[in-house]
Amino acid sequence: MLNSVDKLLKHSALLSPQKVSFVDSNGSITYSKLDELSDILASKILDLNIQKSPILIILPKGINAIISFFAVLKSGNFYTIIDENMPLERINKIIQKLNPALLITNKDLNSNLNLKTIYIDELSSFKIDTKILNSVKIIDTDLAYVLFTSGSTGEPKGVSISHKSLIDFIIACTNDLAIDDTHIIANQAPFYFDLSVFDIYVNIYARATTHILPSSIFAFPLKALEYLRINNITTIIWVPSVLVYFANSNALNNIDLSLKMIIACGEMMPTKQLNIWIKALKNSTFYNLYGPTETTLASSFYKVDKKIRDDEILPIGKAFSNSELLVFDEQMNLITKPNLKGQLCIRGTGLSSGYYNDLNKTKEAFIQNPLQNAYTDLIYKTGDIVAYNQNGDLLYYGRLDSQIKLNGFRIELGEIETALSSHPDIYRVACIFKNSQIIAFYQSSEQITNLKEFLKSKLQEYMIPRKFIHKSNFTLNQNGKIDKEALKNE
Repeated sequence: MLNSVDKLLKHSALLSPQKVSFVDSNGSITYSKLDELSDILASKILDLNIQKSPILIILPKGINAIISFFAVLKSGNFYTIIDENMPLERINKIIQKLNPALLITNKDLNSNLNLKTIYIDELSSFKIDTKILNSVKIIDTDLAYVLFTSGSTGEPKGVSISHKSLIDFIIACTNDLAIDDTHIIANQAPFYFDLSVFDIYVNIYARATTHILPSSIFAFPLKALEYLRINNITTIIWVPSVLVYFANSNALNNIDLSLKMIIACGEMMPTKQLNIWIKALKNSTFYNLYGPTETTLASSFYKVDKKIRDDEILPIGKAFSNSELLVFDEQMNLITKPNLKGQLCIRGTGLSSGYYNDLNKTKEAFIQNPLQNAYTDLIYKTGDIVAYNQNGDLLYYGRLDSQIKLNGFRIELGEIETALSSHPDIYRVACIFKNSQIIAFYQSSEQITNLKEFLKSKLQEYMIPRKFIHKSNFTLNQNGKIDKEALKNE
C-alpha cells in the first residue's frame, strides 16, 4: 500500500538502482545509493528515539539535503528546511513555532541553536539498523514536511503537508504532464520554496534525473543556459522572475538546447517574455502552473497551445487530476459563467493539513464547502481573484488584498501590471496602492515618458496609475518574487 512518500524511493531504487537520481556541484548519486544513505541516516534518527516529531534541516541546496529529507520521512518524522543564510531572528521565530526535536546540519554552518544535532558530515560513521527501520509505522495522514512562508504580518506561517497530499500531487503531476524516466530536470528553486517539490519528488516517482543548480548561476543567464546545453536538460520548472530575467537579457538569442518542457510556476508569467521563450525554442512545450503552497505546490496547469498576445493574461488553466477548482462571489455563490470575477477555492486530497501550531489561521483559510453541508468537506480559500474565459480556462487577476476600491471602482492591480508589462521597452512591473493612488513601478533600460498614453488603449481611464516610477532593478524576496512591501516603504 502506498501510504508514505519514502516508498516511492524504495520502488525506484529497486527498478533503476544504477540510474543517477540527482547531480550537484560535488557529484552525483544513484537511486540505490540515495536509498542506502537515507536508510543509514534514518537509523541514526531512530536511534535517538525521535518519532512523529518535527526535524529542522539547515543545509545548502544539494544531495545531502535530499538524503536528509528521505531519512526524516523513513524515520516517521517530518521536516522543515530553512535557508542557511536566514537571519537569526527569523530562525528563532520558526523554532518557537515548530519546536523541533532535532537539527540536521553540517559543521561548517556553525548552527548554534541549542538543539539536539546530527551532523551530515558524520554520515559515514553511522550504520543501518534494519530492525529499527522496519518498526516504523506511517499512515498517509502523517506529515511529510512543513514549509514556512511569511504571512501578511511577516510572521512565519508553517504550511503542513501530509504524505497523502504529497503523493496525490506527485502522481497527478507526473500523469497530467507526462513526466517519465527520459526527463532530465534542472532545479532552480531553493529547497525551502515549494517549487522544488517537483524537482525532488516528481523526479523520484518518474525515475528521472535532477541537476541541482547553484543559486549563483542564475545571475549569469548565458552560463546557466550553457549548463542546460552541455547536460542535455529536457525539463525546467522555474519561477517566472527568472524566466523573465533570461528573456530580458537577450540570452535566448540563437540558443541550441534540448529543452522539451518549460514550466512557469510561482507567480504571474508575463506573456511578452513568454513569447520570447516560445520564439527561441520552437520545439518546446510550455506550461503555466498555478497553486499556493497550501495545495502542495500546484493545483492547475495550462498548456500553451495557441498564440497569446503580449498584453493578454496567460491562463492558469484547469485543475490537476483529483483536484477541483471552485470560484465564489462575495456571498459564496458559485460562479460558472465566463468573465465574472470571484475568489478561487480549491478542494481535493492535495490540500494542506493546515498551518502548523496555528488552529485559528487554519480555520480561517480552510472552510466547509458551502455547496453541501451533509459531511465534512474542506476547501481552501486562496485569496486569489480569477474568472473563466470563453474556453473554460481560469485567468488569474491577482490577490484579493491587491484589489482596491478607488472612486467607487474595484480595480485589480494585476490587470494593470499585465497591460503595462506588454510595453516593448519594459522588463518587469509592480503596482501598489499608497496614499489613495495607484503607483506603477517599472524596470527598463531608461525612463519612459508616455506610459499613460500607452495604457489608454488597454485600460479604463480610472485604472491608469497616477505615478510611474522607473527602477533599474527590483528588490526580490527569498523566493525570487518582487518585494512589494519594500516598494511601499520607498
